[in-house]
Amino acid sequence: MIKTSNITKKVTTNEGLLEILKPISFEVKSGESVAIVGASGSGKSTLLGLLAGLDEVSEGEIFLDDEPLHKMDEEQRAQLRGAKVGFIFQSFMLVQSLSALENVMLPAQIAGMDDARRQALTILEQVGLGHRASHYPNQLSGGEQQRVAIARAFIGQPKILFADEPTGNLDAANSEKIEKLLFTLNRELGTTLILVTHDEELASRCDRQLMMQAGQLTEATTVQPDSTPHASTTAAVRHG
Repeated sequence: MIKTSNITKKVTTNEGLLEILKPISFEVKSGESVAIVGASGSGKSTLLGLLAGLDEVSEGEIFLDDEPLHKMDEEQRAQLRGAKVGFIFQSFMLVQSLSALENVMLPAQIAGMDDARRQALTILEQVGLGHRASHYPNQLSGGEQQRVAIARAFIGQPKILFADEPTGNLDAANSEKIEKLLFTLNRELGTTLILVTHDEELASRCDRQLMMQAGQLTEATTVQPDSTPHASTTAAVRHG
């Protein structure tokens, strides 16, 4: 579903050229759940933005469901995102002047779906917020706002869902609800799930964990209990 080859991200600063991401190559299978973990400033969110087509690579190739994302302009990337990608932000990014129902309907309306309202109501029921459809974001708790954001991301049944710290602004109880919801929808809809998180519990529920350190990506593999308890080893994802 996702394939990258030697992708980098470089930006020009007052001090010269800054390499945010060093050459990274890896693949994600259809339906797989992958967590990208690492310290703040290591390049996790930058990588997520590149994979989602929200930013352009400096070098290298990204194929999203066999589509050459690296060859597309912003309009083409936007069309691809609308057709195949969902995105969940830590800060929810709901439109404050729209109700929960209208927020969920928005991408469906942009995509020209005839039954946007019905689909939005159905998925709000799925996330347990059918009774809150007419409420505005400022009338909802943080956990409820994130569930609205998840419903909005899933309404088009995207092939790939990207989530940037989806539990970062939530307390423990709401984080658990959001985790269960993400993996239930991932399983039921067969959606490929790529998330950035500092939450070790959330990361541990994914099929794979990728570690970002200083712009380089490695794949973390938990050692089985018959080895050293709680130890881990990292196998390098293909670089350069």
